Amino acid sequence: MLRTQLEQAQRMATVGELTSTTTHEFNNLLMSILNYAKLGCRHKDEASRDKAFDRILNAANRASKITNSVLAMARNRSADKESTSLKSLLEDALLLLEREYRKYRIDLQVQIDDVPLIHAAGNDLQRVFVNLLVNARQATREGGQVRVRLQHSPETNEIVFSIRDNGCGISSEDLPRIFEPFYSTKRGPDATGRGGTGVGLSACKQVIDAHDGRIRVESTLGKGTAFIIRLPLTLPATQFRAQAS
Repeated sequence: MLRTQLEQAQRMATVGELTSTTTHEFNNLLMSILNYAKLGCRHKDEASRDKAFDRILNAANRASKITNSVLAMARNRSADKESTSLKSLLEDALLLLEREYRKYRIDLQVQIDDVPLIHAAGNDLQRVFVNLLVNARQATREGGQVRVRLQHSPETNEIVFSIRDNGCGISSEDLPRIFEPFYSTKRGPDATGRGGTGVGLSACKQVIDAHDGRIRVESTLGKGTAFIIRLPLTLPATQFRAQAS
């Protein structure tokens, strides 16, 4: 019971942080919509109005995706598994955290391949992505770098997600314990949002275990950390591609 309550509190704390950062992004999109609406009202020619409508539609679609992603994070939905696009889940998680990475001038390098659909609980895996992206941002000094990669491994028929930062790293004493419930290496919180309950990584491992996957960590103190997740495809990749088409 206590564990469930802490996990819910951790999820809502993440939502609170994301809401704070995405509010600014949402406001910028709203200003774009207003400005292009004014442009369309001022100019009567078809080309100017088409441009204004196109920009308004793009901004509105982006705002809708941000809102839906935050709401999905907040809801405690069923853990039922279904055909899921990890590419879409990761893109939504990155959308939520783009501004946060820009705020701390962290160079976010992303490579997302077209990967097969996977039988998964989408909300749970999205929370894993968000948690690891938040952790990487918190561990990386201003001006640092975080690299994100999503790819399909045909040899093992797995989808592989990795996130690598060049931040503070994890000590050899802490490393074996980071997936233990309530164990945290964060000493905070501080102005950048560091500090934690020790539930986040434990919950991530639970989610990956529930999908018959594997999560491992590589880290060197003072040089950075990498998390690598491998999720098996329960159907041949060709069948998943057929479902996606």
